[in-house]
Order: sequence, then C-alpha cells, then structure tokens
Amino acid sequence: MVSFPETLLLSAVVGFSILLSLPVVMHRRTTPLTSKLLVAVAIGILLFILADVWGNAATFLYNGSFYGFGSSPSYDAVFAVALAVGFLVLYLGENRSKSGLTPTQSSFMISLGVGFQNLTEGLVFGALAVSIGLTGAALVVFVGFVLQNITEGFPIASPFLSRDDRKTGVMVLLFLLGGAPAILGAAVGFYYSSPMLLLLFDGLAIGAILYAVLPMLKSIFREADHRVQRVTYMGIFLGFLLGFLVNLV
Repeated sequence: MVSFPETLLLSAVVGFSILLSLPVVMHRRTTPLTSKLLVAVAIGILLFILADVWGNAATFLYNGSFYGFGSSPSYDAVFAVALAVGFLVLYLGENRSKSGLTPTQSSFMISLGVGFQNLTEGLVFGALAVSIGLTGAALVVFVGFVLQNITEGFPIASPFLSRDDRKTGVMVLLFLLGGAPAILGAAVGFYYSSPMLLLLFDGLAIGAILYAVLPMLKSIFREADHRVQRVTYMGIFLGFLLGFLVNLV
C-alpha cells in the first residue's frame, strides 16, 4: 500500500508531466504547413482520448444484463446527464458570443475536457495505490498515465500553434487546468471510488472533448488545398496512432 502523501506526490508527477510538452508547443519557428500538421496530430490525440474514455465507461454501461448489451438504468442516467452537461455547457457558452471563440477560449475548452479525463485517471490511480500499492498493474498504470499526459499538451496548445501571441504564463495555466485534476482525483480515489463517480467524470470528459474537437476540425479544413488536406489526414492518423502506442504501456 502507498501512503496518502506518496499517492499525492505520484499523482502530481502524472498531472504535471503535461508541462513536458510546453517547450515544443512554445517553439515559434514553425511553418504554416507544420502548424497544420501539429494541429492535426492534436485532433488525432483527442479522438483517441474520446475512444479511450468511452472504452472505460462502456465496461460499466454494458454489463451483459440484456443479451450482452444491458446496463443499469442509474448508470445510464448518470452518464447521459454528464455527457449532456459536458457538451451543452460549452455549446451555450460559445453561442452567447457572436464573434466566436478566441484561441484562449478554445484552448480552455480543450483543457476542461482533458482535465475531466485526468480526474478520472486520478480516481483510478488513487484506488489502485491504496489497494495494491505501486507494484505490478499500478506501476504500469502510473507510467502509462505519465506518457499519455505528455501528449495531451498538444491538443491544449493547438489553437495557438499558428499564432505569434502565445504567452508562456497563459499556456502554463491552461496546461495545469488539464493536468492538475489528476491530483484531486487521486486524493478522492485514495479514500473513495465507485463506478458511478467514474461514469460521471467520463461523461463530462467525452461531452467536453467532443464539443472542443469540432471547431478544430472546422478550422483546419477551412480553405485547405489538396496538399494541406493530405497532411491533415496523415496528421490525424499519426495523432491517433501516437495515443494508441502510448496507451499500450
């Protein structure tokens, strides 16, 4: 068993590992085509995170009670409400503005989605730390979460990749918004964890990420010529593949 302070320390390593991608995304000497490629990779990573979080939620939702597809009505309700809240809060927030989202607002939305996902990961890690300690499966989960968090900085920074007004302080805060919830999740998971709680944050994460990825797709395909389109397709594929490979650890 890992103590509570040790659990918080290890979860901080997981959460703050997202900052390791900061030097890459703050590099300003990138061509427009390279920026498009990096945004496409970020979209691919977000699509993988969507699939990954859904896979976690599906293990509770589809418990086999109805020809292999049945679920608990209470689980269904919690997940559906959380999904709607994660999506609709951002939808209503954006549509209050007639001028559209600024890069900071777009990045903030992505940070929220990543943050909810890391909150769930923290719950899982905290529960494992208190039950089996940092050995075996828990150690593998810890390393996997760290590697995955490093890649999550790219989606958060993606609205700024083609711009020169990137401010280090703003980017650090946005990165922390995405990564730091892992610490809170681990603190809660150390003492309490349940499928209902995991489904709540999985639903919020999927709803928020689903909404955040739509303007990214719209932006990257706007007025894209054939060469940019090919780069974009390949970048999305590589981003998804990168998420998959990291998640294998």
